[in-house]
Amino acid sequence: ARGGTGVTTSPSEFGTAACHELLVRLAGRLPDRLLWRLREWLASDAHSAVAALLPRALLRNRVGLTDEERDLLETAVAGHAPRKLLDAVLTLTTADEPEVTFRPAPTADTTALCLLAVARGESGCTELRQALRGSGRHAQRVVLVRADGPHPWALAGTLARLLRAHGDPAPCVEVLPAGDPPAYHRAALAGSTLLWRRTEAPTPGH
Repeated sequence: ARGGTGVTTSPSEFGTAACHELLVRLAGRLPDRLLWRLREWLASDAHSAVAALLPRALLRNRVGLTDEERDLLETAVAGHAPRKLLDAVLTLTTADEPEVTFRPAPTADTTALCLLAVARGESGCTELRQALRGSGRHAQRVVLVRADGPHPWALAGTLARLLRAHGDPAPCVEVLPAGDPPAYHRAALAGSTLLWRRTEAPTPGH
């Protein structure tokens, strides 16, 4: 089977891929610290813990889902959450637009250089960007990654742990799905700085 974030090999991995894509879509809609925790559990093979908590987190934070996002939720939590809990999640016609602004982040600080070293070593990683969300001393670094590997949630977890090691209590690492990104990520991309992009190896004879 194939999920929206890569090739999958089992029903369990298919659910994990759906969960990753939904968590990407929920950036800017769930609190950063909660979203980081859910993503960390997913990257640590604790999919069942994410599936048990995610519907309750949506209800507690009054976050609604579009029909497409609800399909992702049902795939992500299959067998882990009661039907009445899923039905209680609010419904949206269109996803909420972000009420945040982004601006370029420094490209030469120690954290950026460490992110760059990891991204270059990941064969599936193709682009690395970063932005600052908000203003002032409390601005939040947002890392944006394009990758074509089969397990984007694992890459997100690796980069988030690096940010935690550099003092970010709620790291925001967005490994983007293929296709048109959600509005939050479009805004982040527009305000971001390119740190690195993988170039294709030259074709022999050219």
